[in-house]
Amino acid sequence: MSHDTAKILVYSDDRTTREQVRLALGRTVASDLPPIEIYEAATQPAVLAAADAGGLDLLILDAEANPSGGIGLCKQLKDEIAECPPILLLIIRVADAWLATWSRADAMSMLPIDPVRLPGAVADLLRARLSQAV
Repeated sequence: MSHDTAKILVYSDDRTTREQVRLALGRTVASDLPPIEIYEAATQPAVLAAADAGGLDLLILDAEANPSGGIGLCKQLKDEIAECPPILLLIIRVADAWLATWSRADAMSMLPIDPVRLPGAVADLLRARLSQAV
């Protein structure tokens, strides 16, 4: 992240979920990090195109999205994109944590959106990304 903003892609087929993520994150997730720009995607092809184009600092994927869930999409991105940005999976069941690990997600957060925990998890991932870019 060598720019003035952190670019985050939020994927869910549910616009309410995307909106909840956007509201929970606000304009910045921590005072020591740059402001964020949120981009939204409702389909797997849109996520793949955005990831291929590059320039993203973090992806947030909804594990419950249909027809292509975030867990399988996470695995695909980690397998196919060189230097894939960190990925946070939104999961609904604690039992899905092992699938998130299998998919090589960098972090996970529970649905419904927790407006305190989600920004904290995003901040941790962005800090790690920032420290790698230095």
